Amino acid sequence: MTREFNVVIERDEDGYFVASVPELRGCHTQAKSLDVLMKRVKEAIQLCLEVEEPVSNEFIGIQRVAVSS
Repeated sequence: MTREFNVVIERDEDGYFVASVPELRGCHTQAKSLDVLMKRVKEAIQLCLEVEEPVSNEFIGIQRVAVSS
């Protein structure tokens, strides 16, 4: 069975790509390249699915918000 998950990808201050899967608590990984990141996030998802079921949140989108400090 094939399942699909939304993956949020960010780049940290050290240049690493960081991926997290909102539907699976604690499911995240990092890598220096996007190719390696995608391989690692698939492995992380498979491992997370062994111990928990995904939450049923509906992904709506991401919005950038500006605030003055």
